[in-house]
Amino acid sequence: MGVEPIYSNFAYIYDKLMYDIDYTKWADYIEEIFKINNHKPSLILDLGCGTGNFCIEMAKRGYEMIGIDMSTDMLSCAKFKSEEQGLNILYLNQDMTNFELYGTVDTIVCLMDSLNYILYKKDIKRMLKLVKNYLNPDGLFIFDINTPYKFENIFGENVFYDISDEATYIWQNYYNKKSKVCEFELTFFIKDSECYKKHDEVHYERSYDKNELKDLINDSGLKLLNIYDELKLSYPSKKSQRNFYVCRANKI
Repeated sequence: MGVEPIYSNFAYIYDKLMYDIDYTKWADYIEEIFKINNHKPSLILDLGCGTGNFCIEMAKRGYEMIGIDMSTDMLSCAKFKSEEQGLNILYLNQDMTNFELYGTVDTIVCLMDSLNYILYKKDIKRMLKLVKNYLNPDGLFIFDINTPYKFENIFGENVFYDISDEATYIWQNYYNKKSKVCEFELTFFIKDSECYKKHDEVHYERSYDKNELKDLINDSGLKLLNIYDELKLSYPSKKSQRNFYVCRANKI
């Protein structure tokens, strides 16, 4: 498997813990990238779609969406939420580093630092070749990634926590500069009736620098168009915590 099999109990509280993510703003930003690249997609694939929040936001805007995730729990949440809102979104239970479609799509996105969860370059290389294969000519591939600066200076060996009535979590980080892998130990206390149940998860993300990613993109046959700072259309600063990469499938 190219991506760690995570998000079991975590799937059902994911949305509560991602309360600070403005999916409307993210969708606006992706549409701005479409606009400046004169790109007018109809069918979009979301790799690592999680509980479907981005798919749902884009489906509301009239796009036909496909979501891929290897977590059946995440996809169950996504399907339930989509059906509640009367949206017909195709969700596929696949590893995003080894996915398969029945045809090509106009755009592929991989958001919320999903690419950082791929721990080996060979798996990213395989995924990028599949992205190239399933994109229509002139199609766009857009992904974001947590930067080396964030791993070294924000995650590091730090502890984060959040306390609410329904869920509380403690998040301990351990970053290995040699392997570039950060281990996240997550402990959750989830309210169940009058009690709180404890759940433990261990997640891993790997840091990749710009040169590594540029080489992987070039080797895949995709063309790198731009690298942007987080939700901006300007080049990242040295202290940028999240970068967006925009790539194009070359014309046949």
